[in-house]
Amino acid sequence: MRILFLGDVVGRSGRDALTAGLPGLRTRLKADLVVVNAENASHGFGVSPDMVRSFLAAGADVLTLGNHSWDRKEIIGFIDGEPRLIRPLNYPPGTPGRGATVVEVSGGRRALVINAMGRLFMEPLDDPFRAVQAVLAQHSLGASGTVQAAVIDIHAEATSEKMAMAHSFDGRVSLVVGTHTHVPSADHRILENGTAYMTDAGMCGDYDSVIGMQKGSAALRFWRKVPGEKLAPAEGPASLSGVFVETEDATGLARRVEPVRLGGALAPAMPEV
Repeated sequence: MRILFLGDVVGRSGRDALTAGLPGLRTRLKADLVVVNAENASHGFGVSPDMVRSFLAAGADVLTLGNHSWDRKEIIGFIDGEPRLIRPLNYPPGTPGRGATVVEVSGGRRALVINAMGRLFMEPLDDPFRAVQAVLAQHSLGASGTVQAAVIDIHAEATSEKMAMAHSFDGRVSLVVGTHTHVPSADHRILENGTAYMTDAGMCGDYDSVIGMQKGSAALRFWRKVPGEKLAPAEGPASLSGVFVETEDATGLARRVEPVRLGGALAPAMPEV
């Protein structure tokens, strides 16, 4: 199975780049499963139902969220009715939505996507490790398993927590990839037991910015340490940033992992398929 994961979509620039570029990118990479983190799509804070619909129409199979899950209040009444939109599974019981979903892809195969959120320097949610363990206990990976691919989006600030998640579930999922910091890391690799890993997928947004936000007001916050004007997304040409994984049919584990960067200010990176 070929899996494309794209990092946090930030603002209009990221939205426009995603909806314009994803159909061709999916075709170019012959992707069977496309997962996109959408939690910063609406002016950098949350995502709206209309944006969810447009991303799914452009070719995303699953959308994940993070610490900005509830910034657009209308998503609270929407998320229960859209199983392809998931939020971190370690929110407390009773939180709207779901933290994992199984989708059918080409050839009648099934893919599990899990969204978890870290706790270091983040909100004090429930334990993400035990929450992921509980979901994986319900599934087996591989040609004869309940799912033929499994992806974990670990939305976290600390690289150590992301790496710990990957090593904890190495050999049980196809890919563990980090989101939230908006900067693509250069450590993509296949771990000892066959799980592909990348500490952060980066963002789909304008990199001539401060992690997707306009430079001036964002930089002043570090200079002055007092509240200033509201942060707004940068609006220049966006880069689509993420990771591409190809799995073994028999095991569902990775045999190839490469970065994806297309357009905007970043140097391009595109797997050959």
